[in-house]
Amino acid sequence: MASVCKDVLCRSAVPEDVEPLYQMISGYAERGIMLPRSREVLTRQLELFIVAEVDGQVVGCGSLCKLGADLVEIRSLGISEGHKGMGIGSKLVEGLIIEARRQRIPKIMALTYEVSFFIKKGFDVVSKEIFPEKVWTDCIHCSKQNNCDEIAVLKVLN
Repeated sequence: MASVCKDVLCRSAVPEDVEPLYQMISGYAERGIMLPRSREVLTRQLELFIVAEVDGQVVGCGSLCKLGADLVEIRSLGISEGHKGMGIGSKLVEGLIIEARRQRIPKIMALTYEVSFFIKKGFDVVSKEIFPEKVWTDCIHCSKQNNCDEIAVLKVLN
């Protein structure tokens, strides 16, 4: 069992994080488990990202994408190899939930293969079809559009 990482700094992404973000997201995208993001897109959307840092190294990331007035999506949630199972993903999701609350957005969703992780964070499994905003924003461009195997999860914030 991996030890819990106590010295993790979760912070807003800065321009110097674009390359580590790109490398991490590209690694997931090559395995078909995350949509790719170009350096240019990451640069334009940097304010949407938070990163987890250990000893000055970016080891995790996640972002929030507004899909409507009352809905945001957790996107690009990833942890670098060697740092999984240490609580970093939980810290990132907690940070993203705090940001959604700060923006007064009552619902937060994700498409994931890690359903049990999100259930532990208070999310419920729901039908993807209840998110037409997501379908028309991203799914329409995805190679898995007609045979998506990700599971939709939703948390209503109180």
